[in-house]
Amino acid sequence: MTSPVVQHHYPEIFAHCYGCGRMNDLGLQLKSAWEGDEVVARYTPRPEHIAIPGFVYGGLLASLIDCHAMATAAAHAVRLAGRTIGEGETPRYVTAALHVDYLKPTPLGPELVIRARVAETGKRKVVVRMTVTADGIETARGEVVAAPLPGSMG
Repeated sequence: MTSPVVQHHYPEIFAHCYGCGRMNDLGLQLKSAWEGDEVVARYTPRPEHIAIPGFVYGGLLASLIDCHAMATAAAHAVRLAGRTIGEGETPRYVTAALHVDYLKPTPLGPELVIRARVAETGKRKVVVRMTVTADGIETARGEVVAAPLPGSMG
């Protein structure tokens, strides 16, 4: 059976990202997959992801939002092409803009759930909106503009 995880199907050369690259043993190894009409990822912060005792470093949240948005844009492109994740090539996207709203301090310990939906699709961009929750409480929101990987990066 083919894995439903978007990041498992990035070409190997583009699978080294610190946040989501399966080829980066020291990275976060974020995994994103469709759940209905949303792309969802779950991540449990490690002790070193601390900001102050008991709370997650905001940069980690930004990284998770960033990488999850790229996976959401890729999953959306695959679905628009009439395929499922794992059928054919999964395209790569890069961040054109990243906006994070920190709504509440995010506790260190609970699993974080990142839920994303595509808000806008264009030829040169995909706008993704998402939420981050800890223990069911929304702690952050993000809006990210994803652009197809430029040829200069290939």
